[in-house]
Amino acid sequence: MTRRDLLAAALAAPLVRAASAKIPIGITDWNLRLSANPEAIPLAARLGFDGIQISCGRRLVDDKMPLDNPEVIARCLALSRQHKIPLIGTCADRLHDNGLKSDPLAVRWVRDSIRLTHSVGTHVLLLPFFGKWALETRQEMEYVGDALRDLAPEAEKADVMLGLENTISAEDNVRIMDRARSKNVLVYYDVGNSTNNGFDVVKEIRWLGKQRICQIHLKDNPNYLGQGKIQFVPIIAALREIGYNGYAVLETDSKSPATLEGDMKRNLSYIRGVLGD
Repeated sequence: MTRRDLLAAALAAPLVRAASAKIPIGITDWNLRLSANPEAIPLAARLGFDGIQISCGRRLVDDKMPLDNPEVIARCLALSRQHKIPLIGTCADRLHDNGLKSDPLAVRWVRDSIRLTHSVGTHVLLLPFFGKWALETRQEMEYVGDALRDLAPEAEKADVMLGLENTISAEDNVRIMDRARSKNVLVYYDVGNSTNNGFDVVKEIRWLGKQRICQIHLKDNPNYLGQGKIQFVPIIAALREIGYNGYAVLETDSKSPATLEGDMKRNLSYIRGVLGD
């Protein structure tokens, strides 16, 4: 931890002690460079993570997402049990190709991803909105809210939370949630995305509160955590303040395939130091 981090930790210490619920740390399979590959599961365990977020996969196989295969699902579940690391969520990464803001095909991928999320025994499904599928207009946000209203009954039946990860404000995300009219449509809050788009992360976390956040991504790419512009000590303090005790999932890049394991261990060690774990 840097001198700046130590000072911030000292200032935040009374708050952190007052709400010391453990926040487990996960990792994404795509940042392990094993997207939609079950072999990411034992690697995450070996690196010391508490859980792993897995992809449904972008490159279709027989017109289905790669995870949509009974053998792949069975392999994921077996490796999770064997290595004692839970599957903590999924990602409908096919939405990078067919975006939910306007492409009718996206509804199919979300519906399939809900089923797959339930099949692997987890409860958080990330819905990404980036690139040409980023949400930019109120009309696009309303379209997404209406689409999610139609999809929400399936998510509720499967006990799956649909997590919105995007480049818009917390307030705009809540407008989508309100339009969807479902307790299973929540924010998948990403501190890197929000910082890069000019939002006050600590303020937004406090405003959203525990009940409107299904999961958290931590990153400051291309930097190591604690070496860039994002100050993680006040962010963790804000999560403690709202009583968040879900997973904080690292979506941190590695410098190269050769340094991947060292880079991941470095970021994990840093964030555990901030958490005091």
